[in-house]
Amino acid sequence: MPRKIGIDLGTCNSLVFIPGKGVVLQEPSVVAVALSENKILAVGEKAKEMIGRTPDTIRVYRPMKDGVIADFRVTQAMLRYFIDKVSGFWRFIKPEVIIGVPAGITSTERRAVIEAGMTAGAKQVFVAKEPILAAIGAGIPINSCSGNMIVDIGGGTSEVAVISLGGIVTAHSVRVAGDEMDLAISDYIKKKHNLAVGEQTIEEIKIKIGTALPEKEEKTIEIRGRDLISGLPKNIKISSTEIAGAIYDTLSEIILTVKQVLRDTPPELSADVMDKGMVLAGGGALLRNLPELIAQSTGVPCVLAEDPLSCVAKGTGVVLENLDVYKKSIMSKK
Repeated sequence: MPRKIGIDLGTCNSLVFIPGKGVVLQEPSVVAVALSENKILAVGEKAKEMIGRTPDTIRVYRPMKDGVIADFRVTQAMLRYFIDKVSGFWRFIKPEVIIGVPAGITSTERRAVIEAGMTAGAKQVFVAKEPILAAIGAGIPINSCSGNMIVDIGGGTSEVAVISLGGIVTAHSVRVAGDEMDLAISDYIKKKHNLAVGEQTIEEIKIKIGTALPEKEEKTIEIRGRDLISGLPKNIKISSTEIAGAIYDTLSEIILTVKQVLRDTPPELSADVMDKGMVLAGGGALLRNLPELIAQSTGVPCVLAEDPLSCVAKGTGVVLENLDVYKKSIMSKK
């Protein structure tokens, strides 16, 4: 019977954590709505399969944009679905819920998250800053008096923070992340190959051959889409070097944010960060050779967290198990 639930409410994926069980649910943050009846048809994986394949009567939403709620009603329905799914038979007992939010969130956006959680069936909703949750989930001892740097690259936001003594010393949040990479790849294919390709295909390209740095052994993938000139279906081959070039500008923006945080960090903590290096977390951090590119650009060692995608969710789990310890330091109730 889950009395406490941790939710990493992401722009691309949402993960649900239950203490003692671990991550019990990992689904895309996607909802399909029937427009005529204003009814929700599918949430998560089922809804994601419908992207780019729906008739006029069905609309597929991604209710989270840049890490915050863009569509309140749909987000609320998605949260209710997640809570009901993990509660099962015990859904009549309201759980305590902790939700991860970006560090650069406004008070209005934070209130929207709390309200959505309450109306979705939670007894109490706490919100915690994602960089801290990601650091806890990555196994960083955040309460020690030395500086630790975390770079959390998600779908909608990239967050860079230096943490010491359980709090954020300096942080910067930029709304450039995985979605921007997808957009850059899509634009490149349109301009270079005159081909329009769907969201699912772009994601497949990024996962299979995406790289932050050109590699000696080039990988290629065959993709199909619609020729923009003739309007007919067409197949092309695309290489990993092309993808590295296409997403270079997006990655440069993230690296700029990392440099900005390093500039704002007090000297004592800078020395700690140089010693230990920075830790990469979040789904966007899974891009091949990204730690190498960041280390090259900043001169600071960079390592990938053990399971980057579920760092924030694991962090919510640790906080839930020690609610009394963390209540003051990282959570703000409404």
